[in-house]
Amino acid sequence: MTMQPSPEVQSPQSILLDNVVSGYYGKKVLDGVSFSIDKPSVYVVLGPNGAGKTTLFRTLAGILKPISGRAEINGLPSETQEARKNLDYLSHIDGIPDGMKVIDALRFYGKIESVGEDDVARAINLLALEELQLKYFSQLSQGQKKRVPVARIFLRKKQIYLLDEPTSNLDPKVAKEIRELILGLAKDRIVLYSSHNLYEAREIGNEVIAISQGKLAMFGEIDDIKTQKYVVGIKAFDAEGVLDSNNKEGPYYIMELGGPDDVPKMVSELVAKGVKIREVKEMQNPLEELFK
Repeated sequence: MTMQPSPEVQSPQSILLDNVVSGYYGKKVLDGVSFSIDKPSVYVVLGPNGAGKTTLFRTLAGILKPISGRAEINGLPSETQEARKNLDYLSHIDGIPDGMKVIDALRFYGKIESVGEDDVARAINLLALEELQLKYFSQLSQGQKKRVPVARIFLRKKQIYLLDEPTSNLDPKVAKEIRELILGLAKDRIVLYSSHNLYEAREIGNEVIAISQGKLAMFGEIDDIKTQKYVVGIKAFDAEGVLDSNNKEGPYYIMELGGPDDVPKMVSELVAKGVKIREVKEMQNPLEELFK
């Protein structure tokens, strides 16, 4: 992983952004972003809402053509059809018609990817969609709806994956399962995984691409991010007498920890005391200084 490399040296799997300005209708959102990736791994794209994460993904996916600068996939301009064949983009928008059954949607995408029924069945099995496959998309819960487009990216292996907040609106158990599947994908692939949650980022990736107000704020190891204060909210049942009910914000019990690495231990201790945890949420942005 190097900054602003020579474009002549491109590996079979590579992403290059060279001073990219990109946006909508001439209005820039990304402003002079440069980095390159040539090593298979999960690269967490961190940033607050509105920072430019989705614009970055759309530019790499060839949906947006840079206003200026170069965006390349495997040495090819990102907007070209040949470049697009090398990647799969999971948008934060589901993109599946409400009137379509789950199985029909995956078969439709399977035809686009030229895969067979066995590949569709495998994707359904991976995301535990067997009992949902004959339901219409409109009949699914928000968490179930998220699993269908995630299943789509497992229909065929690509060299590069762009995943825009793939576990949003999922309960912690399902979110963890999907992160584990994605880690399996990344063994020999490049995966860009966007999030605004530092705890999730540390769980899935070692490298971070931090975007702030359309600019590159950081490109490097996630362990280099230092936090002074880490406050989490815990949504839980059977927490009376274990968590302080006087220290709540809405449905969340508030706790201050030393950092994201303390979360697993905290969860284990609470579960051992009989607390049924539904969600752990960052209540303050630990990356605030980085994003200024």
